[in-house]
Amino acid sequence: MELKERLEKYLKRADNLFDGVQKSVPENVDMEKVADKVYEMATSYYKDAYHFYEKGRYIDSLAALEYAEGWLDCGKLIGVLK
Repeated sequence: MELKERLEKYLKRADNLFDGVQKSVPENVDMEKVADKVYEMATSYYKDAYHFYEKGRYIDSLAALEYAEGWLDCGKLIGVLK
């Protein structure tokens, strides 16, 4: 039951995140800073996944790992990670 409740919470949060999203491409973007931030986010979530795992918080560990992979995928897609 815990998994279902957590998933419902995440889905409701995602509903709000996706409502009204628009594309926005700034003219002057420092891609080095973007690469640094994307890498930082990916590695932070990766470390969080291990932290939660060690604490027995397996659902949180899985969620953090999924976030880490999402940041890596994003970085590769926009060309700032390889």
